[in-house]
Amino acid sequence: MAASDAMTSAPVDGFARSLLPRKDLWPVFDYSAEHLRNYPERLNAAVALLDAAVASGNADRVMLHYGAGAWTYGQLLDRVQRITRVLTEVVGVRRGESILLRSWNSPMLAACWLAVVRAGAIAVPTSPMLREQELAFIVNKLRIRLALCEMSLGADLEAVLARSEWLRSVKHFTDWGDHRADAELDALVSHEAPGGPSADTAADDIATIVFTSGTTGAPKGAAHFHRDLLAACDCWRYPLPIERREPMCSTSSMAFTYGITSNLLYPLRFRTSAVLLPKVTAELLVEAVERHRVAALVTVPTVLRKLLPLLDSANTRSLAKCFSSAESLPRELWYAWRDATGIRIIEGFGSSELLTRVLSPSADGEPVGSLGKAVPGYTACLFDEEGKVVLSAGRGFLAIRGPTGCRYVGDEQMQKLFVRNGWNVLADVFEQDAAGYFWYLGRKDDVIVSSGYNISAVEVERAIATHPSVLECAVVGVPDANRGMIVRACVVLHNPREASEATARVLQEYVKSTIAPYKYPREVRFIEQLPKTLSGKVQRYKLRSI
Repeated sequence: MAASDAMTSAPVDGFARSLLPRKDLWPVFDYSAEHLRNYPERLNAAVALLDAAVASGNADRVMLHYGAGAWTYGQLLDRVQRITRVLTEVVGVRRGESILLRSWNSPMLAACWLAVVRAGAIAVPTSPMLREQELAFIVNKLRIRLALCEMSLGADLEAVLARSEWLRSVKHFTDWGDHRADAELDALVSHEAPGGPSADTAADDIATIVFTSGTTGAPKGAAHFHRDLLAACDCWRYPLPIERREPMCSTSSMAFTYGITSNLLYPLRFRTSAVLLPKVTAELLVEAVERHRVAALVTVPTVLRKLLPLLDSANTRSLAKCFSSAESLPRELWYAWRDATGIRIIEGFGSSELLTRVLSPSADGEPVGSLGKAVPGYTACLFDEEGKVVLSAGRGFLAIRGPTGCRYVGDEQMQKLFVRNGWNVLADVFEQDAAGYFWYLGRKDDVIVSSGYNISAVEVERAIATHPSVLECAVVGVPDANRGMIVRACVVLHNPREASEATARVLQEYVKSTIAPYKYPREVRFIEQLPKTLSGKVQRYKLRSI
């Protein structure tokens, strides 16, 4: 097959683009900061990140560590080019087409993600813990016809394939792309010649759509453009600089923006290496730090807490920086980590809609417990209940404006709730002090943040309610020393005499088989009736104290 430098005449699939909200509903995008002014109108983010790194002399430097193996920048580019050729010349992927990705963190997942973007298609990463009905929702929402899936995770997608109006093909791969004959994508890639095309995309073409955790009902697809991927990196470097020779390790899944940026985008942009972990345990993380001399750790408080007891017997002297996000960092954990390692944890705040962290202390640190100030390139303020700016120190909903922002696909109602007067207005309540530092207070809605995962109480309730033994139920989050919060399900049974530990376990396993297992209720309480207001609304605050 002949190589081509660019795909200029490839067919275009405009469906995902048609789902973007009207432009008058977009937030204001601000590129006025000096480090955000020079993005060209024609831009392919995969080329700007990976090809540029190789062209600047990094071909022989390690980019991805995985277990005992590694890929250099040059090897990663070769694999990405070959996958791109398979997608465009063999499978017939169209520019602007959405492609679902399903895998644990691995070198091939990274290569597939970059190849999809390079081909001008849209990478739609999904958690390997999602089940059939959750995957089907995403497939149907975006009319996805192709999925790239790690071999061990194929069952749920195959079930979607058998029933879906849209999904037509699932191509399987192994974590290293080991040319296994029974892994179709591996086999196809092994027969491709070196080199490969890249799509001539616009800076404002969609590069990825990342689905939220569904904390306010059904998950929402947040679209990000090619320009956004670079802007996220270029804003990160100011408060949280990563040096060229500082290997990074992130414990977040690449199904989420926190994982995509910290496992792939930031390392590529800063010309360093990333240590990928398929699954995270404290022991495996310590082993990775020791083996690869990790300098920058990107994680969540739950993982930090589990690491603490292992530090005395581990060689973690290479660690120089530690970033935490996704859940609230207890002060006692901050001090315990500082005392054990000498490292000040830098706690930041971001969201799927914003792609990157938008609040952060500087590398020198700010008052312990504060989330700092707006990252350079962003502006932050607080809105009150009426949508007015809180002009002086006080409390309100966090509002953000900058180079990235919310564009929900196919959900105009939620777009109007999230974007107001040109600002991205979150459901997160903050306090800003007289010095301008932001302090996180909580969320307005019933979202349970457990071990870094955002879990919708409503989604868990719906899953439990489908069990034939359940009359009704309500779900709340309750404090937990290890996970921050855990899911508590308060259940009313059709037959109260069935209330038992055995029934609780049955319900827990039922939820695990219905939705992503991490969402299951770790605590089940059986009650005679749910406490409700006169209007019939469940009084959740009472359920947190039973």
